[in-house]
Amino acid sequence: MSSARDYQTKPRPFELLLAQDEIARRIGELGQQITRDYQGRTPVLIGVLKGCVIFLADLMRAIKIPVEVEFISAESYRVGARQEEEIKLDRRFTNALRGRHVLIVEGVVDSGRTVITINQELAAVEPASVEVVTLIDKPASHRRKLDLKYVCFTLGNEFVIGFGLDNTQRYRNLPFIGRMLED
Repeated sequence: MSSARDYQTKPRPFELLLAQDEIARRIGELGQQITRDYQGRTPVLIGVLKGCVIFLADLMRAIKIPVEVEFISAESYRVGARQEEEIKLDRRFTNALRGRHVLIVEGVVDSGRTVITINQELAAVEPASVEVVTLIDKPASHRRKLDLKYVCFTLGNEFVIGFGLDNTQRYRNLPFIGRMLED
């Protein structure tokens, strides 16, 4: 019988879904598309913490035009894989976003509530445009219709880890994306 302490130290099993080279190739393609779409402009990439960090770093290097970077903290999963009703945002931006082209960079779009909430907050500062860039989209989980312009991968409802995505703050450092398995 396992104790609570064992759960904290024993890794949970997972299955590989997306290999590191496949992720790198797709991020490169997305960077090229954003470069073409925003040629002559300097978009502001707003990374949604914490799941975006690895994706955002690779994406910025794949974009071949100047970009600026901001971050917003958004929490909807505060207890493992259970989604909370309220989205907790820390919305302090250091750049003026009025009239700017903004790309919200997400690790995963699940229900879509975080993207919708951030979009509502951004509307108040009147950016020129707002688009969403996500590493993983889970359209079967969307609660409302979402217009996601830049999607690396589309998956089902599996709970994924790695490449910045976590389970109770663990597994973010995996260089690939895996699906959590039941013990």
